[in-house]
Amino acid sequence: MARKPDFIVGLDLGSDKTCALICRPASGAKLEVMGLGAAESKGWRKSVIVNLEGAGLSVKKAVEEAEAAAGVPVDSAYVGVSGPHVKGVDSRGALSLGNRRREVTHEDLAKAQRAAHSISLPPDRELLHVEPQQYLLDSQDGIRQPVGMVGTHLEVNVHLVTASSTATQNVITVVNRQGIRLPDNGIVFEPLASAEACLTVEDRELGAALIDIGAGSSGLIVYRERAVQHSAVIPIGGEHFTHDIAVGLRAPVPEAEKMKRAWGARDPEQPLTRAIELPGADERTSSLATYAMLSEILEPRAVELLELVEAELARSGAGKQLGRGVVLCGGGAKLGGLGTLAEQTLELPVRLGVPAGLTKMGEALPDPAFATVVGLVAYGFRQQLSQRPQSQGWTEKLWSILVGGKEG
Repeated sequence: MARKPDFIVGLDLGSDKTCALICRPASGAKLEVMGLGAAESKGWRKSVIVNLEGAGLSVKKAVEEAEAAAGVPVDSAYVGVSGPHVKGVDSRGALSLGNRRREVTHEDLAKAQRAAHSISLPPDRELLHVEPQQYLLDSQDGIRQPVGMVGTHLEVNVHLVTASSTATQNVITVVNRQGIRLPDNGIVFEPLASAEACLTVEDRELGAALIDIGAGSSGLIVYRERAVQHSAVIPIGGEHFTHDIAVGLRAPVPEAEKMKRAWGARDPEQPLTRAIELPGADERTSSLATYAMLSEILEPRAVELLELVEAELARSGAGKQLGRGVVLCGGGAKLGGLGTLAEQTLELPVRLGVPAGLTKMGEALPDPAFATVVGLVAYGFRQQLSQRPQSQGWTEKLWSILVGGKEG
């Protein structure tokens, strides 16, 4: 059995479901699944916690299920956060290396990055991630790794991900109350985690946008030249589609959710005139709806979501210049017809993001709905590798193997 410190745990607290995943390092620089737990989320509204007790019970149930499957206790976890309160912004930091040319060190990189994120944040905001985009050394730009190069003036462009301190602290409080601590860098922007599970090194190099469609909102992250170029959260998620069905068909929300799932799972060859029975408010009444009726309800909301994504892609500077197109993940990504509509609206190739990179994933985990929790353990593994006394090249090699990419 692996030593306790070797276990890596991901905890995905979503508006719809709460998932816990326990893994351990295995041979071939892979992670092996030990246990998975899932529970219906309580105490959430619009991607933020509104009831600590309800959210805590969901965490407790998911973690206990994962612990039972893995046979080990959980006392530390990497936790995902998202929601409209998360914002991304670009920044730049500079460092003088002195009047005489000298080699750039890892310490110089850290100082330049600290200068880049030493911006004045409002009192209710906190910094989640500092993602380097490129380094500039004297007059040379486009540098990915300047350590060992010689110059007098170092600059770095970074992408900063910030979040509401209140929303983030509530997540930490819920997890801590279950006896679970967070390691350093243990709060992770969910699309960043999902990218760990669904994007390859080639995706990051040639350019890809990942859209993580959750219940309460949809997170976006854009990569080009292996760096995060843009991030955003769009306040539309799967719950909005369910609500539209409930209003349009005058159906109870649970039944509207079933209709949405039936629409997503339908056979494309089936005629849109096929009817689905909708139970009424009581057992004695029911009504019928066709796939065509559902399409009329769902497509306008899908178009709204995709148009907002298109605006963010334009804001990122990537526009249509994404060599690997768009990757859809999250539970909402399985909404029927969304991929085709996304290709038409965004004018980019679109694929479904299926998490990979772990061994013994079973039948449940290779599903877009589990992209975040799989990515959280992958992110945690990379964090642990980066803190070990290994060379940068070896760490990068392990990460490339883990995410299923190729060394570049």
